Amino acid sequence: MEDVKWNSTYKKDNIRLLRRHLSLTQKEFIQQYLTPEDGKPSMCVATFSNLESKGGIRLNEVTQTIAEKLQIDPTLFCLSPEKFADRLNTVLPNVKDTADISQPAAKAGNIDRLLYRLTMYFSEQLFDKRLKKGDKVESDRILAEKLGVGRSAIREALKVLDVLGMIDIRPGQGTFISNDEADFFIIPLSWSLFLNGGQIENILMVRNILEKKAAELTAEAGGEDCMEKLHDVSNRIHEAYLGQNFQDFLNCDLEFHLCIASGSGNAVIHSMIQTIGNLMKHVSGTGMVDQQQLQEIYEEHRLIYGAILSRDAAAAGKFMEEHLQKSMKRYNYR
Repeated sequence: MEDVKWNSTYKKDNIRLLRRHLSLTQKEFIQQYLTPEDGKPSMCVATFSNLESKGGIRLNEVTQTIAEKLQIDPTLFCLSPEKFADRLNTVLPNVKDTADISQPAAKAGNIDRLLYRLTMYFSEQLFDKRLKKGDKVESDRILAEKLGVGRSAIREALKVLDVLGMIDIRPGQGTFISNDEADFFIIPLSWSLFLNGGQIENILMVRNILEKKAAELTAEAGGEDCMEKLHDVSNRIHEAYLGQNFQDFLNCDLEFHLCIASGSGNAVIHSMIQTIGNLMKHVSGTGMVDQQQLQEIYEEHRLIYGAILSRDAAAAGKFMEEHLQKSMKRYNYR
């Protein structure tokens, strides 16, 4: 029997991917799939948008309704986006080819190009001192007029920039430039890896190179503050491992890698590793699902931590590289 991993957190991502693949706006998607026979939509666009981006208690209801309309198994929405796309090729042969469904392409204007244009627009204003960290930016209506695109496309692009940490969307208040102004110029370096689509392998290759170098630099010159933080997170990893607390372990795992990246002393390395990590979470979700993986990662972390404590840069880099290669296989990136 095929080994399929089901994860309910993928539901919101797969709803969004299906909608984009069908080239429907959120309003059109609601009208087509979430409007009963009485003609009254079951939710407003704002609610649906929030469901797509953050999930919520209505996810089960929505996926069930969509599955009934499409006559597919609702559990398909629990598959990873890649497997979701593959299955749709089989169960929905009359829907256009789904080979690219897992690529977050926008209906019109191409979201990737719009993200680039928005980033450059804000960057120019920062360089020209018309904006500074913490400043409120123009409304989505004004931005849409200036860039010649729809307001919905602008809002979608702004949400991505918010996830990246370049801006801060505050409901009811507006959108603001990140308080860490330097991030606005560092983050696009890593985001640019995504602009052409289909770049997951390239992104992982860059991440692996950066993480290996970060481990080497931290072992060579990591300060006492870094070593204290690394000691603390390693202790918490140990406690989570003994208690078989998967969520705590996963949170500490991410913190472990970011601590090493920070200890490298290179702000660009740290920012790119952090950003790539955030983006990969949105693409693939979490991959750690069983006790065997928990033990494997725990042992691999011990080797990396030991090498850094010993100030053995070569060993730290080697163990980090091996850990990342094994992680790629664990999480089915290869």
